Amino acid sequence: MTGNGGVSWWWQQLGLPAPRKGLDGDLDVDVAIVGGGYTGLWTAYYLKTLQPDLRVVVLEARFAGFGASGRNGGWLTNSVTGGRERYAKSHGRQAAIAQQRALNETVDEVARVTEAEGIDADLVKGGELNVAYAPAQLARMQAFAAAEAEWPGADVELLSAEASAARVNVAGTLGGVWHPHCARVHPAKLARGLAAAVEALGVPILEQTTVTEIRPGEAVTERGVVRAGHVLRATEGFTANLKGEHRRWLPMNSSMIVTDPIPAAVWDELGWAGRDTLGDFAHVYMYAQRTADDRIAFGGRGVPYRYGSRVDTDGATQAQTIESLTALLRRFFPAAADVPIAHGWAGVLGVPRDWAATVGLDASTGLGWAGGYVGTGVTATNLAGRTLADLVLQRDTELVRLPWVGHRARNWEFEPLRWLAVQGIYGLYRNADRAEFAGRGTTAPTARLADLIAGRH
Repeated sequence: MTGNGGVSWWWQQLGLPAPRKGLDGDLDVDVAIVGGGYTGLWTAYYLKTLQPDLRVVVLEARFAGFGASGRNGGWLTNSVTGGRERYAKSHGRQAAIAQQRALNETVDEVARVTEAEGIDADLVKGGELNVAYAPAQLARMQAFAAAEAEWPGADVELLSAEASAARVNVAGTLGGVWHPHCARVHPAKLARGLAAAVEALGVPILEQTTVTEIRPGEAVTERGVVRAGHVLRATEGFTANLKGEHRRWLPMNSSMIVTDPIPAAVWDELGWAGRDTLGDFAHVYMYAQRTADDRIAFGGRGVPYRYGSRVDTDGATQAQTIESLTALLRRFFPAAADVPIAHGWAGVLGVPRDWAATVGLDASTGLGWAGGYVGTGVTATNLAGRTLADLVLQRDTELVRLPWVGHRARNWEFEPLRWLAVQGIYGLYRNADRAEFAGRGTTAPTARLADLIAGRH
C-alpha cells in the first residue's frame, strides 16, 4: 500500500487545495455559517441564490471539504437517517412519506446543480444495491424488502441471487435489493466544485479559522468575532470541539481503502457495469463504489470511537482496519484479490443519541443547525442546506414542514459510559456477524442487544 491518511485518497488524487485566507479581525454579516463541508456550502449556495444581497460568510477550521464531505464513500442516496417509522410515530404516515420523497428528489437536485454549475463530480445515477451472503442476512433482507414495499417512494426491488450477481458479482451472494434513487459521486470533486460555486456567488470562505464557541449573534474564533443575525452550526463530526456541545453528537469513525485501477478482464468477471453503489446486510456493514477510473473504493467501521470524543486531523487509519477491510474486499471479490490496495483513510461522522438527523433554527436566538447524518449526509446535506435557507429567509415552503425540522435528541452519556457503550455496541455487532457468517440462520441475539444499547430498537 502506498498511502494512509493525507485527509483521504479523494483529496490526494486531486491534490490538497491551497489554503484560502482566514478571518482577519472582527466581522459583521447577516449569516455566519460554521463549517465548510457540504452542509455549510449548500446552505450558503441556496441563501445567495434566493437573496443575492445577503451578506453570508463560511468559517472553516481547515479547508472546505476537509471533514466527512471529502472522505466519504460517495453515496448520493435517499436514506432517511433514523428511519421513516420514527417520523410516522411522531408526525404521522404522510409526514414520513414526505421526508422520503424529499430525499428522492434531492438526489436529482444535486445532479441538477452539478450540471448547472459545471461541477464534474463523476456523478452516475446507478442506484443502490445491498447484498446478502449469509442465511440470517437473507432473512433480514427479505423482511426489509417486504417492509419497504409498504412505503411509496421506497421503490425497492427484491433480487434473486442470480439477478443480484448480474449487477455486481459478490462472491456467495444469496440475494439482493436495489433501488434507483442513488448516484455515485467523487466526494472531493463535489466539495471542491461546490466551494467554487459558492465563492462565485460572492460568499467568502474563510479557512484556517477555528470557531471555538457559538452564541446568539456571534461566532467566536481565535482570529476575531463574527457578528451575525443568524449563526448556523454545520460542523457534523467535529461538533464535540465546540464549547457546550461536547455531548451533542458522537464523532463516529469510519474508514476506507481504495484499490489500484482494476484490469478490464477482472471487471468482466465482477460486472458492476451500472455503477451501483454497493452495501450489505451485515450488522457492521460495508459500503463501496466503482470509481470513475475503475478502482474499488471500499469502506466500513474500524475503531468506531476515540475516548473523550476526540477526532482525528489527517485521516490516518489503523493498520488493523486496513487489513480487515482488505480481507473483506477480497472475500467479496476473489477475482480482484491480486490487485494492490493504493490508499487507506478515515473520517468522522456525527451520531445523535437517537441516530436521527436534524435541521432547525431557533428564531428567538438566530441560532441554526443541521447534521447528525450518521453517514448518510451526501444527500441529506443538500436538503438541509435548502431547508436552512428557507428557515433563515422565513419562506413558508414544504421543506420547513418536514418532520426532521426542529428535531432534538438527548445528549450522549458522560465518559466513560459513552466509550463503553460504543465499544460494547460494535463488539456485539461483530460477534453477531461472525455467528451469522458461520451459518446461523436467524439474526444473532447479540445484535438485538446492541440495538437496545444503541437506542435503535
